[in-house]
Amino acid sequence: MAQRKNQPAAVGATPEEADDAGAAVDPGDSEEHAAAEGKPMDGAADADVADADVADAGDAPVVPDAPVAPVVPDAPVVPDAPGEAASGPLTADIPVPVLLVTSGTVAENPDVLDLPAAIDPAFTGAMSTLAPPAPSAPPSTATPAATSAAPPAGPVTSTVVAPPGPEEAPAWEPAPAGQSSPRRQRVEGPEPAAALTSDRLLSKVAAPPVGGWRRWLYEVTFGAVNVGDSDKVRLERAQDNIIAARLGGHTRYVPVLSRKGGVGKTTVTTLLGMVLADTREDRVIALDANPDRGTLSDRSPGSADFTARNLVKDRFSVTTFSQLSDYVARDGSRLDVLASDTDPAIAQAFDDSDYRAVTDILGKYYSIVLTDSGTGMVHSVMKGTLEKADAVVLVSGGSVDEARLASETLSWLEAHGRTDLVSTATVVINMSGGETQVDIDQIEDHFKSRVRNVLRIPYDKHLAEGSRVELAKLRPATRAAVKALAALVVSELQRS
Repeated sequence: MAQRKNQPAAVGATPEEADDAGAAVDPGDSEEHAAAEGKPMDGAADADVADADVADAGDAPVVPDAPVAPVVPDAPVVPDAPGEAASGPLTADIPVPVLLVTSGTVAENPDVLDLPAAIDPAFTGAMSTLAPPAPSAPPSTATPAATSAAPPAGPVTSTVVAPPGPEEAPAWEPAPAGQSSPRRQRVEGPEPAAALTSDRLLSKVAAPPVGGWRRWLYEVTFGAVNVGDSDKVRLERAQDNIIAARLGGHTRYVPVLSRKGGVGKTTVTTLLGMVLADTREDRVIALDANPDRGTLSDRSPGSADFTARNLVKDRFSVTTFSQLSDYVARDGSRLDVLASDTDPAIAQAFDDSDYRAVTDILGKYYSIVLTDSGTGMVHSVMKGTLEKADAVVLVSGGSVDEARLASETLSWLEAHGRTDLVSTATVVINMSGGETQVDIDQIEDHFKSRVRNVLRIPYDKHLAEGSRVELAKLRPATRAAVKALAALVVSELQRS
């Protein structure tokens, strides 16, 4: 009786178990076993034995119709890697490879399976590289062979790459926009302490009107109705801002010129100096540079104990402003006045070198120096006066000869190369003489064709007295004209 074919050996079984599984079964033993159990042998058993004999004599091996796949606990099913095609005799539909042995010798290492490269035995996401299996020889019809794939020709090598860990968070992340102040997110950074100004933090309250019916309405309504100041008051405030403007880091010199006496040159110097000193925060001084007897100290409210000549003698010992204050007069006004000599016995006139020495001292402590020049243009002090001048004020009267002499003064400056002073000069037409038959508008038109600024100071009884000038006693029109003159002069100084 032929032997029955070996049963399939479980994958992973020991060689002894494989030998037991593939041992021959004696038909006689089967009969004795059946007789012992009281079961007679029937035709079905003979038929099975006959089929087994036919299988031994046949050319093709018999494979069970539905072999039971052994459980391999150490090799979980891994799906095919994306983008790779399954290789070998196994297809993607078979989750677990099965090694079936029908005859021959069991593989030397039954633990090594011929796994496709797409299957990862660790099932951890690692990328494995398996040696490609050797191509299996075609089945021979003469000699029965195993229906399963041949074992790999060489040893299996595997390179395991550590699975990527969770993505690490950055070391620093900006705070959400809602958790920080919008001002700290500015490109230029946080605001400095200087940004906390009163204009920004305090509510703005309009100032009450300065006078008139607007002020009365404001007081009657207890501040509930504030219509503001008139346009005239606003214009005056704008002029005050211009007059108070800063001029820079060096002293500015403004001479007041006239070729004819009696036109009000000293009066204009005093008025201009008082308005500048009362409006500005820096120091302003008026210097009497008349070579002869000057009257500047007579028009100013202060009294002078020393003169410009005394300062020239003591110029090397005057090193502080407190020492210089002893030589100037300042009574009833913020304007400082440095007077000229009043002693008729003085035979030596105030000359150019004296003027330069005095102005060098004054330039250390004052921002604006007004010079009341002497009558005429050819005296010795005029050279130094024009060399240091930043802007000039030319005074003319309302008569025909006074206007002609003022125009000739401009021509003299042009002839001596000071066209810059002519173009920026301010001509003041002083109407201190009262009413006149001369057409003042024609005089103004003439000077406007030669200079930039022309101004008229109306007649004022307080100025016609020829005594000390007080701004509070001036007519409103006169006071407005003097403020306009100061604004024009400061504007020219800013351009210089």
